[in-house]
Amino acid sequence: MAARPKLHYPNGRGRMESVRWLLAAAGVEFDEEFLETKEQLHKLQDGNHLLFQQVPMVEIDGMKLVQTRSILHYIADKYHLFGKDLKERTLIDMYVEGTLDLLELIIMHPFLKPDDQQKEMVSMAQKAKIRYFPVFEKILRDHGQSFLVGNQLSLADVILLQTILALEEKIPNILSAFPFLQEYSVKISNIPTIKRFLEPGSKKKPPPDEIYVALS
Repeated sequence: MAARPKLHYPNGRGRMESVRWLLAAAGVEFDEEFLETKEQLHKLQDGNHLLFQQVPMVEIDGMKLVQTRSILHYIADKYHLFGKDLKERTLIDMYVEGTLDLLELIIMHPFLKPDDQQKEMVSMAQKAKIRYFPVFEKILRDHGQSFLVGNQLSLADVILLQTILALEEKIPNILSAFPFLQEYSVKISNIPTIKRFLEPGSKKKPPPDEIYVALS
């Protein structure tokens, strides 16, 4: 039996959370080795385990993968969440890249100075409602399908749902003007593997706290 993937990252969301979401959506069990001190990170760096001296790092199939997008692409392709042909793969990649731009704002928000967090929250909500969510609302409305690409679950759906739910934690009514996205969010959340990941006790991480921010 192949070894379970092992995730190396601090005990919090950050850029590794998308990897957790994707593995969970694929129904893949994984282990985690949390970096709780700077010394643990230095040990990985000194041992040449980190190609660019940075985490996230995922051990999978005898490899030590780094760079979040590369990790996501590998897992999505391995578990058939990356479309059936080049056209679908390109659409998925395009949607993911756009969504990750928005998700990056959410990831970095806890690291801002307190005085800047509220201003950035307003800016983030505006970008979501003006630049990003209208794109996906139109896609869902125009093709009338339950998923973004090929009418089957893909990496694009996983990352979009992660981003929507992370924003709803901060701005509960963020989807109020987007009925198709509202329905979509409920449907994707109820896919059995994802539903389990959203339940208490899963490996889904809570919103960042002061301890996580200090260690990251």
